[in-house]
Amino acid sequence: MNMHKHIRLTPLDRQELWQLYQTRCWKVSQLAERFRVSRPTIYAVLKRARLKEFFPRDSTNQRFKTIQYGLKRLAKVEQSIQERLKREAKRYNKSYPGELVHFDTKACLCSKANHLPNPGNTCLSRLMTSPENSYAAILPDKTQNSAAWFLTETVIAQCPYQIDYVYSDNGKEYKGTDSHAFVKTCKMHGIGQKFTQINRSQTNGKAERVIRTLMQMWHSHTNFKDCTDRQIQLGRFINFYNTVKPHKSLNNSTPYEILQQYFNQPLCKQP
Repeated sequence: MNMHKHIRLTPLDRQELWQLYQTRCWKVSQLAERFRVSRPTIYAVLKRARLKEFFPRDSTNQRFKTIQYGLKRLAKVEQSIQERLKREAKRYNKSYPGELVHFDTKACLCSKANHLPNPGNTCLSRLMTSPENSYAAILPDKTQNSAAWFLTETVIAQCPYQIDYVYSDNGKEYKGTDSHAFVKTCKMHGIGQKFTQINRSQTNGKAERVIRTLMQMWHSHTNFKDCTDRQIQLGRFINFYNTVKPHKSLNNSTPYEILQQYFNQPLCKQP
């Protein structure tokens, strides 16, 4: 009979334990101390010793050893993971345009496939997104001044509705004192600020998803003549994203169609 190497009581130990117990000179607590096992283990050994069983029993639960059980167990684990991810990634839309817009920054490393003169240069793509519209711009650095410029010249200059709150990570380009350029710009235009939880970038999932789409559908599949052409191509893609591409989170409507529905509502009270 095969026994694992870490077994606490061998068949010889069990026989000795039973013999000592039969002398009536050894109590259960003393036997537990002598053989260095728990009292419940002593009771279990004595119970089997009365039936002349001194060898450990084989496991009769064969279902753990079958491939079928393993596959069923794996399917249950996979289903539980999928359900948890669905709960965590539950989409939400605000009640009106501009209630909360998401800001994020993505470093775009230009490759030789893009045919730019200096393929190793890094450019920053500043992004603002909400369920109703998305904006993006390529800026030379990741600073508070660039973030403020993007908010003023790209977002506020083009956005057809008032922005109540901006939502971003806790980066230095977005968060600071009252003298901070981005903070000052927000206050100047009556815009509040909200931030993601520390080290929880997934809470800014809307911006993250738009960035991934931007990189996959535009940056990775477009050959740019030069930096100016790249700016032009970015503007064209953002226009396509807002007015042509259906969005599953918007019931296969485009952001432009959602805006039209909102502003065309009868007696619509604008916030």
